[in-house]
Amino acid sequence: MMTVNEVSKLTGVSIRALQYYDRIGLLKPTGYTESGYRLYDDTALDRLQQILLFRELEFPLKEIREILSRPDFDRQKALEQQITLLTMKKERLENLIRFARAIQSEGDRTMDFAAFNTEQIDAYARQAKERWGKTAAYQEFENKAAGRSREEEQNIAKEFMQIFAELGGLKDTAPESGAAQEQVKKLQDYITEHYYKCSDDILYGLGQMYAGGGEFTENIDRAGGAGTAKFTAEAIRIYCGK
Repeated sequence: MMTVNEVSKLTGVSIRALQYYDRIGLLKPTGYTESGYRLYDDTALDRLQQILLFRELEFPLKEIREILSRPDFDRQKALEQQITLLTMKKERLENLIRFARAIQSEGDRTMDFAAFNTEQIDAYARQAKERWGKTAAYQEFENKAAGRSREEEQNIAKEFMQIFAELGGLKDTAPESGAAQEQVKKLQDYITEHYYKCSDDILYGLGQMYAGGGEFTENIDRAGGAGTAKFTAEAIRIYCGK
């Protein structure tokens, strides 16, 4: 068992914050000392880890409390998403460091501001919030998936990746070409039919995520060949008028 002061020193979370978490029912102490100080066991510390991970996704405390209280909470899935998000943030920081060093170099006058772009991280965070925040889009996805068999799910996933394979066959053409734009429309319609209503804004966010690196990019490039994810993202950007 650890005291509230020890937990604060270990985690960097202030005592005042831990007291607030207790008041709102987010993190209850395991017990109290004879003097009335809060005590936390390993289970409480594990919950605190989950709270801090969701805070990295910028979830409000109220939503975190609701998520952790759900019987279907999947800790491993949450950790997978956190690892992906933190890796993306790490890559962005490394790019910013390289950018700053380039400016520091004598005579460098680069005007490349790509290192400041957070669209890919923001898109992934939105996707994670759809999964854990129970947005209308994710609720619609759950409803559509509820009555499907495993075989049906596999067929839908296979057809979905086939769309990217077809986009890969077009990647040597201009992303604004009629064929590429028709394929993007096919992708949007497929998502709407089988997953959730895919507005232009949602589609644009997905496009940024597709090209953001990690598992999404790897799977798409595996289906359509190297460069397919970036080509798809650019075709989507043009389609959505961004």
